[in-house]
Amino acid sequence: MLGCPILRAAVCAKGGKIDSSIAMPPGLKRYQQTQHFHFITFSCYRRQPFLETSTAKDITERILEETRTRQGLRIAAYVLMPEHVHLLTDEPVEDTLATFLQIFKQLTSRELKPSAEKQFWQKRYYDFNVTSKEKRVEKMRYIHRNPVRRGLVTRPEDYRWSSFNHYATGEVGTVEIEPEWTVQRRQRTDCLSS
Repeated sequence: MLGCPILRAAVCAKGGKIDSSIAMPPGLKRYQQTQHFHFITFSCYRRQPFLETSTAKDITERILEETRTRQGLRIAAYVLMPEHVHLLTDEPVEDTLATFLQIFKQLTSRELKPSAEKQFWQKRYYDFNVTSKEKRVEKMRYIHRNPVRRGLVTRPEDYRWSSFNHYATGEVGTVEIEPEWTVQRRQRTDCLSS
């Protein structure tokens, strides 16, 4: 069964077939340049498990970190699932989230897309503005519990391709994680030095 309720609803509404127009309603407004974090979900083309192998997830993590660094994003949480990705992130310093995702998707597609496939990623993505501490905690829990809900592992700490262990043990992973307290400390430091 599909783990993400947003995507599950889209699939169920079409009798088990993916319909991207349901997963991303027409006329949806994106609110960016808000200084808020965003809960982002995007999927592999037709929800195929292109990220099923350890190698595919390792490559995707590496490219996520490279793109994050280049675009100046702060990622608070993430998980790479076999057929989709969840991110809790702020916005790039110079560009939009759409630009960040476009670059990330292009780079991963070049390395991972099977030659017989038309495309690697669905074109659209889900974006939810996280405007409160409560919502941030809710989205982080959702992200970190996703592999357990899907039955991939029995405990979140057993899943290698998420930010859970950064919070649980301080482990430094491939993707640099910037938790809320680090962001707040930097903002205070920036205010004091201005």
